[in-house]
Formats: sequence, structure tokens, C-alpha cells
Amino acid sequence: MKSPLIKITLISVIFISLVPPMNKLHSTGVNTGSAPITLADSTRQNHESSEDSLITIVAVGDIMMGTNYPSEECLPPRNTALLQPIGEILKNADISFANLEGPILDAGGKAKRCVDQSKCFAFRQPEYFLPELKAAGLNLFSVANNHMSDFGRPGRDNTCKVLRENGFHFAGLEQCPSDIIAVKGVRVGFTAFAPNAPCLSVNNYKQVTETIAALKQQCDIVIVSFHGGGEGSRYAHVPRRHEQFYDEDRGDVYAFARVAIDAGADVVLGHGPHVTRAIDCYKGRFIAYSMGNFCTYGQFNLKGISGIAPVFKLHIRKDGSFVYGNAISIKQINEGGPLVDSANQAFRQIQTLTAADIPELKVNYGRNGYFSFQ
Repeated sequence: MKSPLIKITLISVIFISLVPPMNKLHSTGVNTGSAPITLADSTRQNHESSEDSLITIVAVGDIMMGTNYPSEECLPPRNTALLQPIGEILKNADISFANLEGPILDAGGKAKRCVDQSKCFAFRQPEYFLPELKAAGLNLFSVANNHMSDFGRPGRDNTCKVLRENGFHFAGLEQCPSDIIAVKGVRVGFTAFAPNAPCLSVNNYKQVTETIAALKQQCDIVIVSFHGGGEGSRYAHVPRRHEQFYDEDRGDVYAFARVAIDAGADVVLGHGPHVTRAIDCYKGRFIAYSMGNFCTYGQFNLKGISGIAPVFKLHIRKDGSFVYGNAISIKQINEGGPLVDSANQAFRQIQTLTAADIPELKVNYGRNGYFSFQ
């Protein structure tokens, strides 16, 4: 008969053999909740005392806060503050970026015509949204997307005019290809691309390279945005090839990101699929392949994964290299408008998709949405 001590020892050996090593647990995409300190957590803690030496970027996906076309019934009630629930998150950064999904125009312009009207949406956002965008802390917009020409040249011209008058920075059209913003003593350049004319083309790599390289000569850091990839829940994965959607070449977003970084980009921010996609890191530079629907009132499908998205808070050095990030999960319900998601669904989605689509990437996931790269 074995002694009690021997029994306890055998049980301990069996139990220990079933528990995976701690470093493996925290680098495979498992959200550990209140688990012990991880590599991502320690990276954040090591740099918190030197935040003044880092540039902080908050980045979100698509914003379309309501359209007065085809009817004002498509607008939220006039005094609805859609961005208020997460305003403090957006303000707490040096740069706060979003994709402006459609022109800003009170009236006029000619709505686009589509062969298949069931697949056609025309957005026209009224100017009275601008004070709320500014109050929320947003200061940088991409105007390169498939809805910016929904009301033709009048819509594009007025969008550029009112954004400039209200002190916003923006880029992505042939008439406004790039912009520069000064932050903490460094010059941050911005440009954006899409598969739709008259945007800078996501498929013209010569134009991509020349635009970014020229901007890099003038700036310390370059942020690049792209609108690309298929749309909807069937297009959550990054296929590493050109994506066709509605008979349109929506680009090879994996290749585009690498062309952009090779040309001098330091941060690459994707949108267009209306769902969250994987994250990536190339040459020490951060890539988000799609940031999903952020604040999209009324006209967007918000079911399932289309209703969840990350708010990325990125910390980069003044040379553009990535240090660590935070993916704060938000959700949209009913007609839309972002709310913090305590279930962290978008963060979990990022972990799952990144493991599936970029399996060679070594990501350290921490608590409360923090992440870093090995």
C-alpha cells in the first residue's frame, strides 16, 4: 500500500502535466481575463512612465452618423449624441482617426445611380454633425472610400471645404492626396487609398509608393489608410489575394500594406469590409486590415459580427515603430451608435482571426485588450 505522501506527489505530477506553460497560454490568442501579468501587460507597464516620448493614435473604422437622403427619417433625432458614450476614449490621444463614410452636404448634388438598386446606398451627412465629431476629439479623417462620390463633385468639394474650415485633417482624394499634422514636436503625414475614382488608387502601387515616399521625406511618421476588401461577414478573413466584390477589384490588402510600409508608412489602418479583421506587424509597423463599423446609424447591417468593432489605441515611438496597443471593444445595437462592449467581443474576434490568417505572427495578448508583438 502506497503512503499518503506518494499519492499526493503522483496527483501533483498529473495536474502539472495538464497545465500548459504560462507563456504559451498568453501568446496563442486566448483572452485570459484576470490572468497573471503577460508580456503585453509588462510592455505597457515598462513604457507608461515614458508616455510623453510616445505618439498615441486612436483609430476607428467607418463613421456615417445618418443621412438626409433619401429622407430625413434616416437621421437620428437632432440632439442625439451618438459619440458621447465613448468620447473620453477618442479624446485621450494625440491623433484620433476615422473613415468618413460618405460626403458632408446639407442638400444638392446628384445621387449616384446603380444598375442594381437593391445594392445601392447613397449617403449625404448634414453639416450639423461636425461639432459633435470635433467635440468627440476626432481630428483626422480618410475621405477615400466608395461612398465619398455618392453626390458627385458637389459632395466631395463641400466635404473638403467644411472639414478644412473646422480644423480637421483629411486626405485620400486626388484634390487632397495628403495632409500633415504636428504632434509633440514631430511631423505626422497622412494619406489614404481606395479602389474608387477619384480617390488615390489602392491598386496602383506606383502611385502608392510615390505618394508615401514623398510624404516620408517631409515627415517623421506616416500614417496610411486604405478602403479595401469584400464586404460583410463572409469577408472577415484576409485572403492574401485581390478581392472581387460587386464586380470591382477591392485590392489585395495584405500586399498593399507591405508595399505601403516598404515605401515609408509607419501605421496602416484598413476599413471597408464593415467587419473586424486580423491585425499584423511588418518591419515593426502596425497593420489593421479592417476596423469594422464604428458609428453607422440606420443604413448599415449591424447583425452579428457586423455590430462589433475595435477602438484601437496605438502607442508608437517618434520613429514610427510600434510599442504596444489596446483594442477596446465596442458594439452597436438597434439603429447604431458605439457603446463599450464589456464582453470584449471584437478583441476576441481579432485574436481568432489573426491566429487563422497571420499564423506566423507572434502576438502577446494581455488583459483588457492590450497586445504587443514579439
